[in-house]
Amino acid sequence: MTTTRLRAGLLSAALCLTLAATGCTPTAGPDGTATTAATPAELTVGLVLEPTDLDIRHTSGVALEQVLIGNVYEGLVALDGDGGIRPELASDYTVSEDGLHYDFTLNEGITFHDGRPVGAAEVVASLTAVLDDDSAVGHDALSSVSRVEEGDDGTVRITLSEPDSQLLWSLAGRPGLVIPVSDTVDLSDTAIGTGPFTLADWRQGDSITLDAYEGYWGTPPGLDGVTFQYITDPSAAVNAVLAGEVDVQTNVDPTLAVQLEDVDGVQLVEGRTTDVYTLAFNNAIEPFTDVRVRQALRQAIDHDALIAAVGGAGVRIGGPIPELDPGYEDLTDVVEYDPEAARQLLAEAGQDDLTLRLTIPNHYPEAIGTVLRSQFAEVGVTLEVTSVEFPLWLNDVYTNHDYELSMVDHAEARDFGNWANPDYYFGYDNPEVIELYRSALTATSDDEAADALARAARLVSEDHAGDWLYTATAITAVSAGVTGFPTDSTTARLDLSDVTLER
Repeated sequence: MTTTRLRAGLLSAALCLTLAATGCTPTAGPDGTATTAATPAELTVGLVLEPTDLDIRHTSGVALEQVLIGNVYEGLVALDGDGGIRPELASDYTVSEDGLHYDFTLNEGITFHDGRPVGAAEVVASLTAVLDDDSAVGHDALSSVSRVEEGDDGTVRITLSEPDSQLLWSLAGRPGLVIPVSDTVDLSDTAIGTGPFTLADWRQGDSITLDAYEGYWGTPPGLDGVTFQYITDPSAAVNAVLAGEVDVQTNVDPTLAVQLEDVDGVQLVEGRTTDVYTLAFNNAIEPFTDVRVRQALRQAIDHDALIAAVGGAGVRIGGPIPELDPGYEDLTDVVEYDPEAARQLLAEAGQDDLTLRLTIPNHYPEAIGTVLRSQFAEVGVTLEVTSVEFPLWLNDVYTNHDYELSMVDHAEARDFGNWANPDYYFGYDNPEVIELYRSALTATSDDEAADALARAARLVSEDHAGDWLYTATAITAVSAGVTGFPTDSTTARLDLSDVTLER
């Protein structure tokens, strides 16, 4: 359990003794008088999903973004609390009328965590490294960038070959992070950025610890440090809150949240998310090449019953774009729960005695697999549920596409492009969707881009390319004394620069 700094200044030895129970310890000051020995304000945060390594350039998954972006790594721009764009390492930026030139003015005094100064040359080198590395996560997001260069006045100019409505969004994510370019730094087990925290320790299978960076160029963080404690078992996470072993627990299992509702000093906060719990069909293999099978499986799912089974912390969505993202449209009318119609479609497709394998990471509620197995059985489909460790899921499903059905939380915001990428693990290839997505990227206005995305999302849903079980509602347990902790989209990013801890 963590304790916090007693911000009482100088106290007499007698007063300090009266406060000993709260953690105040008398020590000798320079003049021999007693002072209070401050206890560091170190926050402990319970998380579920641990990264397999720390290489944010080449390792996919939100687990890295959750703890490193905004804390250890920064970019020219960042996301604000509402998902909009704000300047970060850049003090300001301008965009030309034709949308082909972006000019960024940098803040002063920026340094990497190893003390090296960061100017336009370092930013250009970092962005160029992503452009030149087709294996880098986010490389494709910069496909419209033709040149990155340093201006005469120390600015950074990005020139595009065509307008890109998503460029600033991309720069606020992985491809835009400013990381020192080095052949000697192994990013798989270290992290050197410009953010308010430095990487202090990574105990694989246990925790990641960050310390406040004393040389930070911006407003110093309100915490001396933070430990992200990985607790994969939902019951163990609740017990950690009850025992005071964590100050904040994210992703509280909705079915267990009742255990924390009346606990003194603990507040349960509901937050919005872009977490789309997606039932993926491997569209590249039979029987999912038959749209009748895909539609039948969707009609076999009672989404309301499924949401109730996982504690009710979710809303129906009906399509691949969540409410917080551009292009959202309520698509729940595309397909209705209809077991009889599902059975008929399967019979027409010659699949009235179908057995399918569902691969699901083992940190998700067992109720998801249990409910789907029962509902599919009602339409004559035998569902074999295989629960695996997340690294195995990444290898087998995400990388090698070795699966039939899979269920995973797609927490990344604005990730509709996955449905316009035939090489993604969904195996979905629709030229009309690809063209609409391209239109959205090259749009010259936000409204035009959102309209193209909405039309593309409807096509994907009407083609039954997968099923979007629900968008999750995040439940976070926050202990008394913690202020400023982000509670929206906690699975995606946890910028703790404005968090404070008092007791």
